[in-house]
Amino acid sequence: MESKAYRIGIDVGGTFTKAVLIDNATHDVVDRYSVLTTHADERGVAKGVVEVFRNVLDRSGVDPRDVIFLAHSTTQATNALLEGDVASVGVVGMASRVESLLARGQSKIGEIELAPGRFLRPGHRFVTTETLNEQSAQALVEELRDEGMRVIVATSAFGVDDNSCEETVRKAANGIEIPVTCGHEISKLYGLTTRTRTAVINASILPKMIDTAAMTEGSVREAGIQAPLMIMRGDGGVMDIQEMRRRPAMTMLSGPAASVAGALMHLRVSDGIYFEVGGTSTNIGVIRNGRPTVKYARVGGHDTYVSSLDVRVIGIAGGSMVRVKDGKLVDVGPRSAHIAGLPYAAFADPAVFADATVVFFRPKPDDPDDYVAIQTADGTRYALTNTCAANVAGYAKPGLHAYGNPDAAKAAMAPLAALLNVSVDEAARQILQKSTGKAIPVVEQLIAEYGLDRDQAVLVGEGGGAGALIPFTAEQMKLRHTISKDAEVISSIGVALALVREVVERVIPNPQAEDLKAIKREAFDAVVRLGAAAENVEVTIEVNPHTQRVRATAMGASEMRAKFGLTAVSEDEARAIAAQSMGVAADAAQVVAATDRMRVIQATVKEKYLKFLTRQRHPVRAVDLEGVIRIQRANAKVASAPAQQGLEVLKRFWEDNTVYNGDSVIVPDMFLIVGAHVVDLTGVVALDQAMTVARTEFEGLAPDVPVVLVATAGTRR
Repeated sequence: MESKAYRIGIDVGGTFTKAVLIDNATHDVVDRYSVLTTHADERGVAKGVVEVFRNVLDRSGVDPRDVIFLAHSTTQATNALLEGDVASVGVVGMASRVESLLARGQSKIGEIELAPGRFLRPGHRFVTTETLNEQSAQALVEELRDEGMRVIVATSAFGVDDNSCEETVRKAANGIEIPVTCGHEISKLYGLTTRTRTAVINASILPKMIDTAAMTEGSVREAGIQAPLMIMRGDGGVMDIQEMRRRPAMTMLSGPAASVAGALMHLRVSDGIYFEVGGTSTNIGVIRNGRPTVKYARVGGHDTYVSSLDVRVIGIAGGSMVRVKDGKLVDVGPRSAHIAGLPYAAFADPAVFADATVVFFRPKPDDPDDYVAIQTADGTRYALTNTCAANVAGYAKPGLHAYGNPDAAKAAMAPLAALLNVSVDEAARQILQKSTGKAIPVVEQLIAEYGLDRDQAVLVGEGGGAGALIPFTAEQMKLRHTISKDAEVISSIGVALALVREVVERVIPNPQAEDLKAIKREAFDAVVRLGAAAENVEVTIEVNPHTQRVRATAMGASEMRAKFGLTAVSEDEARAIAAQSMGVAADAAQVVAATDRMRVIQATVKEKYLKFLTRQRHPVRAVDLEGVIRIQRANAKVASAPAQQGLEVLKRFWEDNTVYNGDSVIVPDMFLIVGAHVVDLTGVVALDQAMTVARTEFEGLAPDVPVVLVATAGTRR
């Protein structure tokens, strides 16, 4: 009998470290375990990571040899930077004599404020490339070491084109056992200042992250797990621990990234706003076209080349406490029951609130004294939170982590309602309105910023506090919502199911087919080196004509994930998934085109407008074999052709869907589907660029392989 295969995902949060054990064949959660995050331990967070994976294996009786994938997120990089707990960094800048005047200043990075009163102040030396050799490099490194610098950054003007000088410095530093970060291994983009600053930030956390990696990996191997140890990146993918030792800055904001990965893999979300609702704060971000939105992170107010999710953080969550002044509800949060050390009233016995009263207090010495607690007859205090309000108002449903005892929540809310001179239900609604009033503007901004269709967007609730905020927020905004199964451990699930990811960027004016093929190959090779199965890798090319940047994003499953994949959904199942998303009956959704790995499904919807008139629109969903909606459009056209005719059909389709309005030209938003691969052409503004990207995708395809085009009216002129 063939043994089962399992995956372990571990999310290292600010409060808890949580592990899930997942059946690789079904993606079902077999077991879960959590401990308080071990920030203060001499082994750091590694102690908690080891404890949770050992316990989850012992409790389930799974043989460590059957674990084929182990990954964890980490807050260590983010916390080290936020707290200013970093190593001193010395920079060796390099350029030719001709370029040295400008490059000297660009490679000298000023102080970076990481936390109030805590600064990263890099040392600096500069050498012309004409005088650089191993001896001169070693002398510069030794000078910086003698000044107290523990890590070296080697950065050269145009080092992305020729990294030999940076490697010379690396060799010299390694010879005297000093860790090194080279600018070219952080980013392939021009911009010496930003590239160097990013390398400095990476280098500053290198020693701490290397130590943690060594302890964690040693414990994993000691436990008998032979699978590669993977680490969550801030952009939603994973990388192996060897890569983390080289580029730890890539793990910044890996916590929110883990929850998004969970939404994408576990909920099959295409377009939506995700809420990761904790006890104290909530992370809000966007999923668009089945991918999280990514931007460059800022550290200390400075730009970097570290890709991370575009996450907005608000100080409201499931445990946020009520504030009252002069008999009126004035705020909810930012302090939470967790910070105050108080239990939630919603999880108590209703009987304890028989003679309860409202008391005011300061959670922290410098806080205002208008925070509310409910004190029982025996002097015990309970917090009134968003979770309590959601239980009173009926938004926290059975089965959700936020569901407690509604009767207890109502009994505890009664003294507050009397103080506010309103009903218990009205008091609960006021609390939720005050809280969601902070979230709704952020959601509206994201919808506008990323051009989401409100009819298609869904609010995705994640985290233990999701049930406290999401249903009410969705109701207020008139949006659909869904709350993740196993929401309280969705980040751990996301880590367990995440794909290996790598991004390569270049500045290429007017890129030609050979340029795109080269960068595509570079990204492909990079992600395979990080542990992805070659036959499972997808590479997406994005061309930004405004910045002249070309980005290749490669993603792929690990070898074992590729081997033990999920059972493909049937055509009827795909139609049902699409129909539910489009809000139509299953028999109204028809497969209009397909590849061997994707079905494109369309329906016709009649709508009224101007009271008496009707019009038709044709929503489209592209559903892959795992049942994930990869493209969703409210009104679109579809074309299909064999690969040998693909360019001809693309040209005709583009021209047919381009709108000419006086002096302006509105080009279509277009997607190209090849196999399971979705090529997003919505950032392409010219037909010749679209054709160039398509040529790279069609290369090597058999002539009769089907390709599909989806187009909708664009907004660019």
